[in-house]
Amino acid sequence: MSVLAGSIKIVGATLPDGTTTDLFVDGGVFAGEASTGSTTTIDAAGLIALPGLVDLHTHLREPGFEQSETVLTGSRAAAIGGFTAVFAMANTLPVQDTAGVVEQVQSLGELHGYVTVRPVGAVTAGLAGERLSEIGAMAQSRAQVRVFSDDGQCVSDALLMRRALEYVKTFGGVVAQHAQDPRLTMGAQMNEGALSGELGLAGWPAVAEESIIARDVLLAQHVGARLHVCHVSTAGSVEVIRWAKARGVDVTAEVTPHHLLLTEQLAVGYDSRFKVNPPLRREEDVLALRAALADGTIDIVATDHAPHPVEAKDCAWDEAANGMVGLESALSVVHAAVVESGQLGWADIARVFSSKPAQIGRLAGYDAPFSTGSAANFTLYDPSATRVFSTGDLRGKSLNSPYLGRELPGRVIATIHNGYPTVLDGELVDAETVAKEASHG
Repeated sequence: MSVLAGSIKIVGATLPDGTTTDLFVDGGVFAGEASTGSTTTIDAAGLIALPGLVDLHTHLREPGFEQSETVLTGSRAAAIGGFTAVFAMANTLPVQDTAGVVEQVQSLGELHGYVTVRPVGAVTAGLAGERLSEIGAMAQSRAQVRVFSDDGQCVSDALLMRRALEYVKTFGGVVAQHAQDPRLTMGAQMNEGALSGELGLAGWPAVAEESIIARDVLLAQHVGARLHVCHVSTAGSVEVIRWAKARGVDVTAEVTPHHLLLTEQLAVGYDSRFKVNPPLRREEDVLALRAALADGTIDIVATDHAPHPVEAKDCAWDEAANGMVGLESALSVVHAAVVESGQLGWADIARVFSSKPAQIGRLAGYDAPFSTGSAANFTLYDPSATRVFSTGDLRGKSLNSPYLGRELPGRVIATIHNGYPTVLDGELVDAETVAKEASHG
């Protein structure tokens, strides 16, 4: 279905604050009333209208690793999960460490049109951790990069980290740190503890994350810069971040859906779908992460969507790549982890999945959702639905989901990006129509 040159009327949607209303979209923005022209009507009775989800941490793999994912396939996965914007991490080939590469990634997103794609620039050249990348050139490029990360690698050199923080401060950027001391995690395979000893797998100690966060919040305070902590996974990390915020440090943090739901016990079967970096932790850590998301110590949810080809995961645990796909399942997993428990309501979900990640990434248009004249980026979600998650729910290239065969609540029914549907009735709109709509946006 295409709504080119038309408008959309959404009837009976429930907003995050619990009120029920009709929504009108015309010309890519929310309108105060229905258009007098051609109108597409969507019955949203029983559906929650959430502002478009924003993922600050997505691996789209293109250029260089198209066997795992492309900007197109990753964008389709994002749209089916309710996302309207994603930030594409820098560990591509070539690395996103120059203006030319980040502009290429952004252009591919614009070409395909399913979501807004904002490239993340590398902190160091080639992710090698030896010298800073072309940070200024990427910031001044057409992509206007504001988030910089060596995710997958830690910026372990304290002087380089300080220089990066000082540099991004000049234009309001942020460094997103993958907190992992490389010396403490050499050969690590899973969370360090009694279970890793029983399974004979090298342990990844919590202190390897916590010590880097502690160093970096002090550096950020020293230079007065913004720091963002990727995929927080331990109770100790929560305490460090809580302490830093109490001191006035400009630090934000994210948690992944899988760290909110899954525990290290899943390593018992040596099923490499559950191998991820940072690793799945103890039940105590999961509970601490949920509480920290609820009280605001952790600011946002980010997927760390990490696709891999079959051969990289269908092998022995110690040989398997780290990572899980997560765009299609994210909203349902967080629903299961913290909404069903009553720790977060739908207004909180709108904040941690949309307005706050947009704010951190300096992405405009997400600060006043559903208001007249604002960009029409939103998703319609059925909270009463349930499904056994399967490969049929995946729209990316890779199948390395930890949720296959697990019953999950909720389903995305429609996703609207810049006023045009990318998902309707739970199915993707065809790529040709979406690209055509994007070219008219």
